[in-house]
Amino acid sequence: MLATRMHRWKSVALATAAVLVGLAAPTLTATPASATTTAYDSTYYKNAVGKTGTTLKSSLHTIISSNVTKISYAAVWNALMATDQDPNNSSNVILLYSGVSRAKSLNGGDVGDWNREHTWAKSHGDFGEVTGPGTDLHHLRPADVQVNSIRGNLDFDNGGGSTVDSDSFAPRAADRGDVARMILYMAVRYEGDDGFADLEPNEKVGNGSNPYMGKLSVLKAWSEADPPSAFEENRNQVIYDTYQHNRNPFIDHPEWVEAIW
Repeated sequence: MLATRMHRWKSVALATAAVLVGLAAPTLTATPASATTTAYDSTYYKNAVGKTGTTLKSSLHTIISSNVTKISYAAVWNALMATDQDPNNSSNVILLYSGVSRAKSLNGGDVGDWNREHTWAKSHGDFGEVTGPGTDLHHLRPADVQVNSIRGNLDFDNGGGSTVDSDSFAPRAADRGDVARMILYMAVRYEGDDGFADLEPNEKVGNGSNPYMGKLSVLKAWSEADPPSAFEENRNQVIYDTYQHNRNPFIDHPEWVEAIW
């Protein structure tokens, strides 16, 4: 199984441990990563169903780039309070990387606050916080300020997750599939035809300001080992219904990860 081939995390730095120790994540129901059928196959995805490889990627790019509503970076705060609301406490959001439920009101830049994490680091392609990839809710998540700082703009790989292993970052197991599907969404959504860089996954870490994010083989394994949860599926629906009006196809059809890459 792919899950058994994943490396054990390397020792984390004390700064990470201080933030994460003793924090319990909510239990979320996962769905199978095998071939799926959705209510959107005959409508939203009708031009993609049955395709593979570059043809599938091209079709999905057209679909998820059409009739999209873009929001400002300032508006992301309130959007995340809706997309990432704790299903057990409507006053809180669930934080990426730690799974902590934290008050919506604690958004900001101080210790104990949550802020806006770009899973596709905004320096990888140099798109910053401008409307477009810099404000795309499909890869923006609330995260603890300290944990967000520890991740920085590191690429994703097994191990990492600390200031000691400074060339990569690994989320907790419960978030690895989410991260993979967000990164691969960005690679399909932004193909260099809208004034922004052509974002692509690769097999490297240390990509710097290049429009690449690694490692693809690890992201594929994470997506397989950690299939979409009910929380992730709800988030996709809220973004589609209320905000951007586009979907992350790898949440609806996780098997399309392997079909493309």
